[in-house]
Amino acid sequence: MLKEYNHNEIETKWSEKYKNADIFIGKPNQKPYFSVVLPPPNVTGSLHIGHALNATLQDIMVRYKRMKGFNTLWLPGFDHAGIATQWVIVRELQKEGISRFDLGRENFVKRIWQWVPKSRDSIKNQLIRIGASCDWSRQRFTLDEGFSRAVREAFVKLHKEGLIFKAPYIVNWDPKERTAISDLEVEYYEEKGKLWYIRYPLEDGSGYIVVATTRPETMLGDTAVAVNPNDERYKHLIGKKVLLPLAPEERTDINGNKVSNLIPIIADEYVDPAFGTGVVKITPAHDPNDFEVGKRHNLPMVIVMDEGAYINKNGGEFEGLYRYDARKKIVEKLKELGLLEKEEDHIHNVGHSQRSKEVIEPYLSTQWFVDTKKLAEKAIKVVEEGKIKFIPEGWTKTYLNWMYNIREWCISRQIWWGHRIPVWYCKDCNHINSFNDEFLPTIEEKIIFNLYADGKINQIFCLEDILETLNQQNFTHPDKTNLQFYEEVVFLKKADKLKTKQSLIELLENSQHFKKLYDERYQLILKCEKCGSENLHQEEDVLDTWFSSALWPFGTLGWPEKTQDLDTFYPTSLLITGFDIIFFWVARMIMMGTKFTDNVPFEDVYIHALVRDEKGEKMSKTKGNVIDPLEMAEKYGADALRFTLTALAAQGRDIRLSEKRIEGYKHFSNKIWNASKFVLTNSQNVDIKPVESLNLSLEDKWILTAFEKALEKSSNDLENYRYNDYANTIYDFFWHDYCDWYIELTKERIYKGSQEEKETALSVLNYILRESLKLLHPIMPFITEEIYQYLPIKETEFLAVAPYPEFRQDFVFEKEYRFVEDLKEMIVSIRTVRSDFNIEPTRKLNVRLKPSSKEIEENLKKLANQIKLLIKAEDLTIDPQAAKKDTEVVTVSKLGESFIDLAGILDIQKEIQRQEKLLQEVEKSIKISEGKLSNENFVNKAPPNVVEKEKQLYEELKQKREKILSILSMLKNY
Repeated sequence: MLKEYNHNEIETKWSEKYKNADIFIGKPNQKPYFSVVLPPPNVTGSLHIGHALNATLQDIMVRYKRMKGFNTLWLPGFDHAGIATQWVIVRELQKEGISRFDLGRENFVKRIWQWVPKSRDSIKNQLIRIGASCDWSRQRFTLDEGFSRAVREAFVKLHKEGLIFKAPYIVNWDPKERTAISDLEVEYYEEKGKLWYIRYPLEDGSGYIVVATTRPETMLGDTAVAVNPNDERYKHLIGKKVLLPLAPEERTDINGNKVSNLIPIIADEYVDPAFGTGVVKITPAHDPNDFEVGKRHNLPMVIVMDEGAYINKNGGEFEGLYRYDARKKIVEKLKELGLLEKEEDHIHNVGHSQRSKEVIEPYLSTQWFVDTKKLAEKAIKVVEEGKIKFIPEGWTKTYLNWMYNIREWCISRQIWWGHRIPVWYCKDCNHINSFNDEFLPTIEEKIIFNLYADGKINQIFCLEDILETLNQQNFTHPDKTNLQFYEEVVFLKKADKLKTKQSLIELLENSQHFKKLYDERYQLILKCEKCGSENLHQEEDVLDTWFSSALWPFGTLGWPEKTQDLDTFYPTSLLITGFDIIFFWVARMIMMGTKFTDNVPFEDVYIHALVRDEKGEKMSKTKGNVIDPLEMAEKYGADALRFTLTALAAQGRDIRLSEKRIEGYKHFSNKIWNASKFVLTNSQNVDIKPVESLNLSLEDKWILTAFEKALEKSSNDLENYRYNDYANTIYDFFWHDYCDWYIELTKERIYKGSQEEKETALSVLNYILRESLKLLHPIMPFITEEIYQYLPIKETEFLAVAPYPEFRQDFVFEKEYRFVEDLKEMIVSIRTVRSDFNIEPTRKLNVRLKPSSKEIEENLKKLANQIKLLIKAEDLTIDPQAAKKDTEVVTVSKLGESFIDLAGILDIQKEIQRQEKLLQEVEKSIKISEGKLSNENFVNKAPPNVVEKEKQLYEELKQKREKILSILSMLKNY
């Protein structure tokens, strides 16, 4: 027997059972398959409501396809989140009064490795808590041994093909984190600033030229001033020189050459004659546009700041000052020298680091780049040919527009946490070498190289370093040692020579890639590909986190090895993600997938909308409007949370979420539970039979047909990613058709019918309950699985792997369906009279029905007792000859007329007065609402959600007025 519904108890129980049951494990070499890789959450925090939506939508599709008989794989994992994770640990260290530089690289990275498992395990448990049916046996991490190897493989291949290169370039520099970041990691905010007009004296002493700038501190790095070649005001000055104010006589450019403070006036189309004075200072090392001008005119490039945004030696007397302090001093000095003509208030967009929130400094730096223009060609083609489909379709245009205008991707980061770039510089010939493990012949040698490349051992190591590291518990799969992870996940081969000290010695001493130094110390030999020197130094920078994430769909399946998983589950079937990372991640996965696998990484890309608060505002801690999914799951149940998110997930429309909505769907959970309890309680000691063997009644045929229609529509909705329609179709069927109508219609047979009638009613009730649980399971896995265990007829041990219902034409009875639908209309019209005239629910009515045909009369008589119960009638007469009496009101439906006797129940004159009073109140409210909506100030200045609410109220008031007028008409004709 079902007890009282306790969502926490049930959800905890099934989370554990699922985890231990191994029913979510994908099987190699079985088709058809359906595979999804979980967008890896960062290891920096906890699950937020966006994660909950994303995971729910994925889980629905995976559970649905699993029940449809597909070999499903939902592969989970976590992202090391380079800058974000480093920033978390930096802040922790700050609390202790130390910096990462105090610790040094090795100890700092060790500190992160100590912290990461706690955060990762917390997120994993949260995903399990909300019902994610992932294959945790295949869990991955972007820094695990196999994935790190895949990253090196990808980098080296691209580098050797010339698609990765190193070059000086203006980058977005974060002075706080002291690293370059990509264009996509910059957020722009409108800020109030100043526009300073500075006089640059002409070399010949004949006057000066005025330059306008928002960043006077960068003038110390100017190497030219520019005018438009068509600007008549300055044509005569082109080719002359100006004296750069405040700059030392000699500065040093990036090539070590001396640069004078006498700089040329050049002509370039880039200059807008209408901005400022029409003269622009050119600082090639500190502005992206100036950098391009500098390249066109072969200008020297002078850097005037260090990596922390402090002025360097090129700044002369301002050396050592932070950029904004230098700005203040420079402006003061210019005023003092009479070189500041004026200053104006100026509003402009200022770039900030998405992570640290620091103002970005455009900065000339030598960085690593990917030539994305070449990689984009295939990535554009597969989308244009329909091999990858975006849902909603509008995102296709967004993707293609960005891809056609793509710029080189800066992939180097000056941080310590992440994939160290697999490049070694030759100190003897300056050649740039990139290495992966392909030059090593055996699996054992490859593993040792990977240990070194991952920073687990040094290039010079002792035997114990290797043996100890390989026997440690693996981070990603704690049930394995590191050696087992290499054998079973990375290489899929045994590495027997790494299992004992003696076999390891034999391996090292017989290999040409290692040399013995002394005692038990050996060195991995890396030689310059050009000159053969061993005098190499590894690159200090790490790769942008998105570089490794771009390999996620195939790197997690074993690439670069040719694995069974890759053969079975790639390309993946579906990616679900937010629109904000289409460029960060989706585009890059498509570029890398088409490059390295010559196939698409996924077939469908579903872009879900943002989850906002009930007013449509973005959730943020500062606003105090954040909804914590774990709190909601604890309070109302993960099932209720999941259903709420799904029911609101309309394509292309942001979700407006409130706690009240989640509470509302908790009532649906209660409804499911109580309906199931009713059916199962009454089914005790009853012979539940297959539906095919039953003598079905009108209402039985109606509910079977209604189910088939709900099944067909909801399945079609889900196959087309109309999540909200899928959820609402099932909701309407179960709550309204099954609970409100069918259960009520069966009570007469259950309590008063013959044994056969009772068995038939309960057999159909059980069948529809079981099949409905299957429809509901992908959205509400916990409550449905619990109820399923109590069913008298089950097909499988777990509902999660039960067969999803298939449409049955033999269970469609259109004639009976239409009759009961029309009967519902008749019953509702009678109930409406009761509510319209404010007749108390307990008061029983006398009702006469006049059927419009003989067949309808017969059917109504079959269901007379049920109808009487549903309309709460004292007396019910079915009479084809009935005529309206003076004391009756009439309603008309497709089945005929209904006469409701109000004698002794209603004072007509009093009711007319009550309705007229209501009409006056409604008309007064309509005038107030019309006044607001015709007021331009209200419509244009009030928050959009307030205006929308007023429009809805206005429509509701008009409908209410029509309703009252209809009732008054009925009363006056009484």
